[in-house]
Amino acid sequence: MQSAAYQYLTHINTPADLRKLKELELPALCKEIRQYLIDIVSCTPGHFAASLGVVELTVALHYALNTPYDKIIWDVGHQAYVHKILTGRREQLRTIRQFGGISGYPTPSESEYDAFGVGHSSTSISAALGMAIADKLDGKKRQIVAVIGDGSMTAGQAFEGLNNAGIQKTNLLVILNDNNISIDPSTGAFKEYLTDIATSRTYNKVKDEVWRMLGKIKWGTDARHIIQKIDSGIKSVVLRHSNMFEALGFRYFGPVDGHDVFYLAKLMEDMKKIPGPKLLHIKTVKGKG
Repeated sequence: MQSAAYQYLTHINTPADLRKLKELELPALCKEIRQYLIDIVSCTPGHFAASLGVVELTVALHYALNTPYDKIIWDVGHQAYVHKILTGRREQLRTIRQFGGISGYPTPSESEYDAFGVGHSSTSISAALGMAIADKLDGKKRQIVAVIGDGSMTAGQAFEGLNNAGIQKTNLLVILNDNNISIDPSTGAFKEYLTDIATSRTYNKVKDEVWRMLGKIKWGTDARHIIQKIDSGIKSVVLRHSNMFEALGFRYFGPVDGHDVFYLAKLMEDMKKIPGPKLLHIKTVKGKG
């Protein structure tokens, strides 16, 4: 690795090194990571399109979270290459998927930062929920994050995880990486549903403004009921369909630009302060380079 070509990346061997950077330096780091991925993985049998799409997300997660104490569960191992780079395996990346080299997937025996052994796909929410429930029983306050794509979200196990997580009230964050593609472009009703949400940013803007105004008003004993009615009214007017994730008991946020590293880092900090199950919907470009 030529240090002159990678001003920031050369000095990052753990997420603790990443957290020493100023926020203004994060975009330059993301650019270096993309170039490094392309330079290295183009010469190996690895898959790098998925990881190119989550560079900013991965940087934001490790920047804001206290990994490895906080846990990140990647649904598809192919999107975890940046995670490997930032967690002490940068130089080993050239050996990925080769005999004697590092695994192409998160592997707990390989690194303490790999919280769960995954392949392909749709297991992340269930695994993260199990960890979150265990933390609740043990009294731990750490962050548990599952990162899952829109293609993987169509599997039955993902919906089972969502269904159970919504009633457990655990400290779980699900990040829906919506790039409109798995191996081929995503199809079906769920794809259309996500498209409908993505075109409804007005809902989130209106909701934020209404909540800001409500904060200035003194309410009586029926405040919770009144506010819920107002929130439902906003959704019914702005959204064509009710929000499936909120119906399952999640606080829904998004969709947001998955390549805005500043905003993602801020969101991760904000999410840590919000109790209960949450879902952050990000829009990314698979293979962004």
